[in-house]
This record gives sequence, structure tokens and C-alpha cells, in this order.
Amino acid sequence: MTGTFTDTRMPPRLLAPGGAPADRATHETRYGPLTHTDPAALLRTLAESGLTGRGGAAFPTYRKFVSVVDAARRTGRTPVVVANGAEGEPASAKDKTLLSLSPQLVLDGLRLAAQATGAGEAYLAVEDGSTRLETAVAERDDPFPVRVVRVPGRFLSGQSSALAQHLSGHTALPRHQDPPVREQGVRRAPTLVQNVETLAHLALIARYGADWFRSAGTPSEPGSALCTVHVPGREPQVVEAPFGMPLRRLLPLEGTGAVLLGGYHGTWLPATEAAQLRLSAANLGAGVLAALPADRCGLAETARVLRYLALESAGQCGPCLNGLPRIAAAFHTLAVPGPQGTARDDVARWAGLVEGRGACHHPDGTVRLVRSALTTFAAELDAHARGLCTATDRTPLLPVPDHRS
Repeated sequence: MTGTFTDTRMPPRLLAPGGAPADRATHETRYGPLTHTDPAALLRTLAESGLTGRGGAAFPTYRKFVSVVDAARRTGRTPVVVANGAEGEPASAKDKTLLSLSPQLVLDGLRLAAQATGAGEAYLAVEDGSTRLETAVAERDDPFPVRVVRVPGRFLSGQSSALAQHLSGHTALPRHQDPPVREQGVRRAPTLVQNVETLAHLALIARYGADWFRSAGTPSEPGSALCTVHVPGREPQVVEAPFGMPLRRLLPLEGTGAVLLGGYHGTWLPATEAAQLRLSAANLGAGVLAALPADRCGLAETARVLRYLALESAGQCGPCLNGLPRIAAAFHTLAVPGPQGTARDDVARWAGLVEGRGACHHPDGTVRLVRSALTTFAAELDAHARGLCTATDRTPLLPVPDHRS
């Protein structure tokens, strides 16, 4: 399940060599002690590094830190920091892998985030593995308590406002983003929510500096990223690669018809187009790369995922409550060879109606997947309308949890 892509320009950074979990002593032997304690200096180094979030949005990390600090000054409220390891994306395993192999690196980053923002509380939110992570926390001597909190295993549980709601004692459902969580989050305090991979990078930047971090990647997108790679016939593998690496070096594209980039809120692309791309925050999303063979039906794959996404919605607003189930049902019609009626037009029209109107970005991400499927699998759509399907292998590629399949 795990592995590290080794490139001549970039030795492994985040994942423990050999696939063995690192305890506290091993961690400090490997990386050295954490000595960066001046908040202002840390924020300068963070800004110089160009680190962006690895949770999907690729928002500049420095700007998020500063916005939390500014909100704390305006309101007089002590901030809260949250390490977000609630990996609700079924096709992704990068955060679980990182927390399994390098938990101390994440906890180092959480400590630094708390120091840089002046936080009084720190949380590590995960779906599973809480007991093991509590043991990792107990090995440390952090100057403030870190609470490991288990969140529901749902697609939206890791959304920042849903996470803030859960940590405030409410149901883990997204709320409207005004004001944003960085201004009013956990118990209405300014809250920094950072993906665990982002925090692990922060811990390395604090040790080795901005120039070291920028020695991998590209000038506009520095650093490396963890990716979950899906290839038919193999177990999914988590690899680390620098931004700017050609996708064809990460995915075997021979015999591949299409590639899914970014996960279930990502995009389908023809393999010929993906072969011309490089790894980028613009296409990374949740860090999922999946190669769909030419003998599989992309419409069937998409229909399965869309049904899952409709079932996983919060059901709090019209786009999720009504729009996504209708889109999923109509797309199922398109995925079955035979008469389509108005289904293709309906899907396109409903996608436009739900976009930008949800309480969170779940409808927008779902629409992104839908539109890319309508374009990438247009020829297959035409074949299905004639009662034909070019696929000869019905084996699913993408994982959908059994209880919602």
C-alpha cells in the first residue's frame, strides 16, 4: 500500500524509509530535534517556502496562518489549531499512510502551528487509528495538550466547517462559509484547520528552511506531494513526488483510456491529454491518480461514484438534497446502454443549477466530476445511446464503501 517515488532531484521526505512506523526516538534520530520556536521567524520562513495546503484546495499556508492571527487580534479570542486527518475521500490513503508511518512529523507541525498562531488548544482529527495516535502523543512533551478526536467516517467529515462543528460538540455537517472557520470555528474561536500532510511539510521547513523545501518542485509550485495511485491489478500505492513531475512517470498510460485526477471531486481526462501534463496543485485535488483501462466503462465508474456522493451529502440545502440525487439517477441512465431520453440534457442542466449554490463545495466538486465525464466519455455516451458499450471488463476500478455501493 505504501511506497516512495525516488527521483534523482528529490530523496524521500515525508514517508519513513522501509515502510516502518517511526516512534519518537527514531523520528528524532532521522530528522533531528525541533528547535524553531520564534513565531515571527517561523511565519517568515513559511511565507518564503511557498507551501500550499495539501488537503485539496492548495490555499497558501502562510495566508491562512496570518488570517487566524489577525482574527485573534481583532476578537481577543485565543485560536484553536486542528490537524485534519479525517480522510473521507474513499480513493485516498495518503493521510492515513502518513499518520501510520510518520505521526511525530505531523505532531511536530501541529506544535509549530500552535506556537505560530498563539493557540491554546490543539486537536488531531482522524477517522481511525486514534488509540495508536494517542500513544504517539503520549511520547511527547508538548507545552499544551493535544487531543486525538475520532470523527465519523463520511465524505464530508473532513470539511473544515464540519470538523469545527464536530469539535464544538455538534453534528459533523458543513455550515455556510461566512464567516470562515479561520475567523469563527471551534466554539466560535479563530481556528486553523490544516491537512496533516501540510503540517508534516511545515515541520521539515522549520528544520531545514525555505530554500531546502524549494529544492524540489517548481518555482511556482515548490515542494513535493503525497499521491494515492490506482492502477488495475495492483494494490493502491501511496507515493511521494515533486510538483512538476510528468504524470506519465507516476501512472502507466499504455492501454489506459482515461485518467482520474484529484479524486471524487476531481476530473476525468483522456489518457492522451494526461500524458502531456505534469503534477500540479491545480490538478492534484485530494492527491488521487487513477488509470482507467481502455476496456472499462468510464460512465459506469462515474455513475457509481455519483451515487455515493449523493448519498454522502449533508442534505442541508437544495443542491445536495434534490440536485445531486437527480443528477446521480440521470447519470445512471446514461451508464446503461439503451434509450437515454432527456437524461444527457437533464444532467447538464441540473449541473448548472446546483453549482455555486450549496452551503459547502460538495455540489461544485460533484459537478466538476460530472462535466469532465460528459466530455471525456462523449464517444461512449453516443455508443450507449445506440444500445452498445465498448467495455469488455466490468471490474470496478474506484473504491466505493460497501454500505453505500
